[in-house]
Amino acid sequence: MVAASGNRSLWPMEVAATTEALSATGADTIAVGLFEDQATGQTGHGVVDALVRRGEARPKFGHLAVAHEQGHRLIVVGLGERGDFGPERARRAAAVAHRRAAELSTRTLCWVVPPPGRPEVVTGLIEGTLLHAYRFDRYKPAAEDRPALERLLIAGTEDFSAQAQEAAIVTTAQNRARDLGNTPGNDLPPVALSAYARELAAEHETISVTTFDGNEIRAMGMGAFAAVAQGSAESAQLIQIEYEGPGAGASRLAYVGKGITFDSGGISLKPPATMHEMKFDMLGGAAVIEAIAALAELGVPIRVLGLVGAAENMPSGTAVKPGDIVRALDGTTIEVNNTDAEGRLVLADCLSYARQLGCDEIVDIATLTGAVGIALGSLYAGVMANNGDWAHRVEEAGMRSGELVWRLPLHADYAEMVKGRYAQLTNRAERREAMAITAAELLHHFVGDVPWAHIDIASTAWDVPRPYFVGKGATGFGVRLLVELARARAMAASAG
Repeated sequence: MVAASGNRSLWPMEVAATTEALSATGADTIAVGLFEDQATGQTGHGVVDALVRRGEARPKFGHLAVAHEQGHRLIVVGLGERGDFGPERARRAAAVAHRRAAELSTRTLCWVVPPPGRPEVVTGLIEGTLLHAYRFDRYKPAAEDRPALERLLIAGTEDFSAQAQEAAIVTTAQNRARDLGNTPGNDLPPVALSAYARELAAEHETISVTTFDGNEIRAMGMGAFAAVAQGSAESAQLIQIEYEGPGAGASRLAYVGKGITFDSGGISLKPPATMHEMKFDMLGGAAVIEAIAALAELGVPIRVLGLVGAAENMPSGTAVKPGDIVRALDGTTIEVNNTDAEGRLVLADCLSYARQLGCDEIVDIATLTGAVGIALGSLYAGVMANNGDWAHRVEEAGMRSGELVWRLPLHADYAEMVKGRYAQLTNRAERREAMAITAAELLHHFVGDVPWAHIDIASTAWDVPRPYFVGKGATGFGVRLLVELARARAMAASAG
């Protein structure tokens, strides 16, 4: 088993901002953007203008041209129309530039912030570079390849040091979540994920972690959670993470993550062709763990309760069977009509537990249903909520962070579809429609009147075709969104 600490390595790239002249930065490669309104070859930069006049540099988005000037390389990146250029385009442009810089064996890359120098664009440039630079090669021989980028500089007339530091912290946390997701289930069973979370407490005075094993989970009355884990030789783990930022008020936000470290489907076995992808079924839990780590590094003045329900879902002689009835923490009985609808069983008990511990708002995040991808593809995660204002705040955080969510409806008729025939609820509605929504309706039952939002990331958590995600694998979706949501909540509390 790989030690949990193997995932806690810091991202090996220095990120900083500078207002120095480019010649004084020590960068071997400079990245400069070119907008459509600069296509006349009159940018004021001699080498760029020459490239434009020769037709080598073009403003078409993503087009690249390379030249040399005064001992360093110059990468000119087409940025398209100035009015269309925002954080997402900055992420994509940064990925394109990093790919070329890596081919040129760049050690220090300096991005000239495109005017008018908006902070959110600075954040996008850093995110796109660090996300594109990520590789998961722990199980491969050390590559004898060109040297990796060691330093990223952001150059502008304004000092963007604060934005650079914050973006580096959050994106590093996202890449660590990708590490967790990409680690195979044999090296990251629930107990290893639990140990990993405990390391957070050792690194941050503002974080404390308490964990409960499978026997304790059952003794606590979490019959739905325990049922999912009972088919595996690996003990389930309830990971409770408490963050109390400096100057935080009394109210508390709860983040609940699904942490199924491997999901075979149980007795309702999944098709074998894609079962290897089910190591990714813990990425909601990874997002919660790493978002809280980022909040601690940022020192955000907020109280957050993190709960991660970690288990393996396996078939065996002790596994829960289709047709079994389990009793959840709040006493609700649930028919397990499909053992592959296990995430909602784990989350049901975790949500009830969050209410018991006291919280003012709840967000759960989970790779819950393939149906959400049929509805929204890989661009948006689905969000369902019992409170319009809270849903709106989650959507706004998604917009600002670039991790987009789209609200799907809840309705009494959908809730009726998850009523059980022999128990109060069923974990799979008989009618095969609105399946992402009916899964959320089951969770809805366990949150009561607490403002709650459920984020289904099943289609955004891995193998997403974006220029800044290289190849296949985990995306770490949700880390940036959860951090932004908490920061906005803390800011609103301090203002009012």
